[in-house]
Amino acid sequence: MNTTHYEMAASSAALGTIGAFVGGLVIAGALVWAVRLGIRVRRREPGPPRTREPGPPRTREHPELPESGPVHETRQMREPDEVPRASDESQPLTPYELHASGSRRADNQQRRRWSRGSSGSFGGGGSGRT
Repeated sequence: MNTTHYEMAASSAALGTIGAFVGGLVIAGALVWAVRLGIRVRRREPGPPRTREPGPPRTREHPELPESGPVHETRQMREPDEVPRASDESQPLTPYELHASGSRRADNQQRRRWSRGSSGSFGGGGSGRT
């Protein structure tokens, strides 16, 4: 091998190193630009809602609670809603003949209570009722 091959190998390695360094600088610059853009956009957004402060009313940037107060969740016992049977067994049910949910409000709204002798939890092991 002569010196020309060594010089070519060294120059291609140097070009690859310089190319990787320049590519890293481009990526780092793009990340810095993206962070600065995000900071500028965030500064233009309205701030978080504030608690009521004494003094004159301010322009309302955020919604407030209704006069009736906060909306509370409701609890109800549910039971499975069976799929209706088609009047003609040869015709399939269409989507509008099905119910919107797989369960419906139960007629009995009394909560089931734990009874002595049961396992106490769903699948809790134990012998269950004896």
